[in-house]
Amino acid sequence: MPTQAKLIQVIGIQTEIAKLGLDLGGVMQYVVEQTLPLIDADGAAIELAEDGEMVYRATAGICNGQLGLRLSMGGSLSGACVATGEMLSCADADIDPRVDREACMKVGLRAMIVMPLKHDGVTVGVLKAMSVSPDKFGAADMSLLGMLSEVVAAAMYFSAKYDSDSLFIKATRDAMTGLANRALFMDRLRNVVARVDRERRRSGVLMIDMDGLKQINDAHGHRIGDAVIVAFSDRLKKATRNTDTAARLGGDEFGIILSPLENPDGLDAAIRRIHAEIAQPFVFENQPYPLKASIGCASVPEDGIEPEHLLEVADLRMYAIKQSGRK
Repeated sequence: MPTQAKLIQVIGIQTEIAKLGLDLGGVMQYVVEQTLPLIDADGAAIELAEDGEMVYRATAGICNGQLGLRLSMGGSLSGACVATGEMLSCADADIDPRVDREACMKVGLRAMIVMPLKHDGVTVGVLKAMSVSPDKFGAADMSLLGMLSEVVAAAMYFSAKYDSDSLFIKATRDAMTGLANRALFMDRLRNVVARVDRERRRSGVLMIDMDGLKQINDAHGHRIGDAVIVAFSDRLKKATRNTDTAARLGGDEFGIILSPLENPDGLDAAIRRIHAEIAQPFVFENQPYPLKASIGCASVPEDGIEPEHLLEVADLRMYAIKQSGRK
């Protein structure tokens, strides 16, 4: 049985989750982060079942950077958990025939616990705790993880009950702007890169940093700052095509996946469209506010085909532009 101290820790987690309200994406991310100290895990993830695959929708620890990773339901322990609706554990992934060995090696895990997440009587995903060491977890750890999975399941229930949006939308969209969140952005980027490598069609990635948001927040307050973020996001939507993905990655950071790029100057043309769109006056409560941005780009496959590397290239170019003062 879990110790009293651990049970108090779970109660504290439940209290913080209640403060997050209907933000399902925020709840999932908070839970995986708290899983690490709760049972001394090296990594944690929440995977949702989507179109016959298990998709990483929240990550912490050793699986950070794997948002959007997809596993086959038929060849993974997570998929078996969804199929049976029962808690499953693996003492050593190197010798367990039920696991996705390639995915385990990519993440670096040896042992894991997989707990079902049930919504309206149906298992729709899993909460997974991971360790780099075999034979890591015991019965008390499984009990504690089960408590957290029940919390996530309750969040799913209330999100669906009080909001008409689907669970997938709530888990993959930024609540303030409606843009894709980081999880969906990374998922789309992985898929685009895979298609580029397979079909030899060019694509691009933009990393965008809003200029001047801190000054607006300091001078006018966060209510005005939030209005500026929403307006900026709306301009990004207008400047992108239906085949592109615009995302809010956090705070004043945004990203866009441009796919496909048919013309050689497609990246430059997209950047020009964005600058032209955000240059239009924005007036809120009879007060004008400037919308400006620094934009860096990376081309696929010219700058690489690894998602993390492409983001790093675009990010470095964005910061170079910001420091130079060129917009």
